[in-house]
Amino acid sequence: MSFSVVIPARFQSSRLPGKPLLDLGGMSMLQRVYQQACKSGASQIYIATDHSDIQTHAKLFCDQVIMTSENHATGTDRLQEVVTKLALPEDHIVVNVQGDEPLIPPTLINQVAHNLQRYSNASIATLAEQINDVEQVFDTNAVKLVRNGANMAMYFSRAPLPWNRSWNETDSKSLTRDVYLRHIGLYAYRVSFLHRYVTWPQASYESLESLEQLRALHHGESIHVDLAPQGMPGGVDTPDDLIRMRKLLASMPMGNG
Repeated sequence: MSFSVVIPARFQSSRLPGKPLLDLGGMSMLQRVYQQACKSGASQIYIATDHSDIQTHAKLFCDQVIMTSENHATGTDRLQEVVTKLALPEDHIVVNVQGDEPLIPPTLINQVAHNLQRYSNASIATLAEQINDVEQVFDTNAVKLVRNGANMAMYFSRAPLPWNRSWNETDSKSLTRDVYLRHIGLYAYRVSFLHRYVTWPQASYESLESLEQLRALHHGESIHVDLAPQGMPGGVDTPDDLIRMRKLLASMPMGNG
């Protein structure tokens, strides 16, 4: 099958301004993400940015850099501008690879693309992993989800989901690992869905949770959720994440970063 990867790379970040350009072991975060995407089965890989500094840097290693508007409310809106500029076919599959996941396994990129092709009733394919740390259930930076018996998403939340009414926060035994899932922010879309998405206003709970995928659920779209067969290294959202990632890369054998 043929699919494309788009890596959105915004300069502005409330916690880490200029995040795509930050150094990680002698290489920018953006270049590390790009190199991982190049190991996937994607036929084309694009970097989409709203900042000239990122554009200049990205052109050093990527020959398909697309400038986009600074005014997009979400990464999905930015993606739709890219597919429009490229005039991609309505049924073409595009995988949105976050620009702050420098160690994303290429196999996961392939997994969401193939899942979307396989499940024609889904508009989006994404991934999750089982939570095995009770603190993560209560971490608002870790997005939780529930899915139905057909592995379609029912809801995403930054709050503990589902809620155990007899929960004891200090008791790790309260954690039921086959129930609590952490969402992995990797998405595959069909171009036709992206064109629909940008015509819809934000859903009220999308704004409250600050989770753009809730807009799709609000409008009756199906999101297929598969379990990732391997661990997903955490992304870089905060200064603490940056320190953790630098230490992790420093500990890895040369060439595996």
